[in-house]
Amino acid sequence: MSEAPRLPTVALPTDQELVLKVIPMPADCNASGDIFGGWVMAQVDLAGAVLPARRVKGRIATVAVNEFIFKQAVKVGDILSFFARIVKVGRTSVTVEVEVFAERFALQGQYIKVTEARLTYVAIDSQGKPCPVPAE
Repeated sequence: MSEAPRLPTVALPTDQELVLKVIPMPADCNASGDIFGGWVMAQVDLAGAVLPARRVKGRIATVAVNEFIFKQAVKVGDILSFFARIVKVGRTSVTVEVEVFAERFALQGQYIKVTEARLTYVAIDSQGKPCPVPAE
């Protein structure tokens, strides 16, 4: 049996904030044994909302997934680290980039980038209508 090819490892970002860490479990797998892409997308949406919610200090809603790139498969037992940064603040919206790094179960301390995404959230009032993002 041949050994699986080793993926190039990367350093974790220092110019972004760690907003979420999670370990996918067997219930999150597809029929091939990899983690469902939709599960990863849901986690990215949660992670991406952290900084806009903090900036808005109120309700937000996801209005766009501008870009989503799956770079590597996510496996059961990977320790996923989600890093985010705000890249644009509009009148009612905040756009965020999220990068996801996997620490493979058998390769603790080594990271590979598995996903990157750009999402836009809108500040909403108590009636669910867009409202201005407060000045910083």
